[in-house]
Amino acid sequence: MASAADQMAQSISLAKFAKATDLKKRLWFTIGVLIVFRLLSYVPLPGVDPTALGILSQRTSGGVLDFFNTFSGGSLSRMSLIALGVMPYITASIVVQLATSLSPQLAAIKKEGESGRKKLNQYTRYGTVLLTAIQGYFIAVGLEALGANSGVQAVIEPGFTFRIAAVVSLIGGTMFLMWLGEQITSRGIGNGVSLIIMAGIVAHLPTTLINLLEGGRSGSIDPLRLIGIIVAVIVLILFICFMERAQRRILIQYPKRATQRGMQADRSHLPLKLNTAGVIPPIFASSLLLMPLTISQFAGQRVAGESAWGDFIISLNQYLQHGSPVYMLLYGAGIVFFSFFYTAVVFNPEETADNLKRYGGFIPGIRPGKNTETYLDYVLTRITVIGAAYLTIICLLPEYLVSALQIPFYLGGTSLLIVVNVTMDTVTQIQSHLLAHQYGDLIKKAKLKGGRLR
Repeated sequence: MASAADQMAQSISLAKFAKATDLKKRLWFTIGVLIVFRLLSYVPLPGVDPTALGILSQRTSGGVLDFFNTFSGGSLSRMSLIALGVMPYITASIVVQLATSLSPQLAAIKKEGESGRKKLNQYTRYGTVLLTAIQGYFIAVGLEALGANSGVQAVIEPGFTFRIAAVVSLIGGTMFLMWLGEQITSRGIGNGVSLIIMAGIVAHLPTTLINLLEGGRSGSIDPLRLIGIIVAVIVLILFICFMERAQRRILIQYPKRATQRGMQADRSHLPLKLNTAGVIPPIFASSLLLMPLTISQFAGQRVAGESAWGDFIISLNQYLQHGSPVYMLLYGAGIVFFSFFYTAVVFNPEETADNLKRYGGFIPGIRPGKNTETYLDYVLTRITVIGAAYLTIICLLPEYLVSALQIPFYLGGTSLLIVVNVTMDTVTQIQSHLLAHQYGDLIKKAKLKGGRLR
């Protein structure tokens, strides 16, 4: 009955979409900001020769730069002002969040409420500038090294001036993207930073789909295999939607209180998501594994064959290639580790148990305090095992399809997770705005009728 009522409410809300002027303004604002983001991805860094960027993309293919390029919508391969995207901001946010769970001083700041949140956001911005400056400097040095080794001058005038200009430009681009994300969050629909990342990923989809369909038309891809790829994508999306909405609901009971119907006990549920860590574990595991591969690609060309160090770098490059057994084993282990680690950071059973005890709530059959904390930790560990296995399957299955079955369509598990999660969150917020608009109209009508009766 409840689900049918929710569906009816949603259908009624969608019928009222044309009258929801505030929602339409928010949607148009979000679309406009995303268009600005895509236009900025074609503005190149000062002092870079665009004809040499193709060489850079080929030499860094498969490395961490290629991984970041996916989330920046191709901005990194074109060396635009927003080449780093919002990844430094995300990294700084994660570091600050981890630090709040490890540092008592930062934990105290977090408990200060709105003022504490502003302080932590300021620390995140400082960290973003620092990380962008470091990454921008290495990108500038890498561009100069590429021109020196290959004979193709990627930088028109290498030197200290170019490095400073590149670092300042990249800092400005990243901070501007961060500001755009905050504007979407406050004046648009959905989480701004997440929508910017999703827009960068989705920008690659048309080209990938066109190449896939062209391969089927020309005969280079078997029609049955093409159909199988499409079905696999649909099944993966449905599976992700199901798992992301799955949760373990723990019954919480509060003391009885007097009502018109007598003494009644209030009950509620504590929802524990099956995948509490979200998309953080695959991102961390990928970055950690791809970093040695990228270093070997930059350094291996200089020392390859010259020393034992060069031979070691070549061997490391081979073992950590996409689809290799060592890479898949380490990738899966990294996802499992970060799933448990980040879940422990996000959800604190001790704090939750203390809050329940403070407000008089308890789990039926479980004594408040330490026993409740132990029970929550036990339940969270069990569902995290399922969540970690789900993330591992989603992220390793595309690697297997590409390497073992030679399927020419890279179903990036991390990219797919981000797109589906952000889409679901955005649709949920749109429905919330529609329902709020509908109830606002009902309240206005009720007031008008009340005024007429008077």
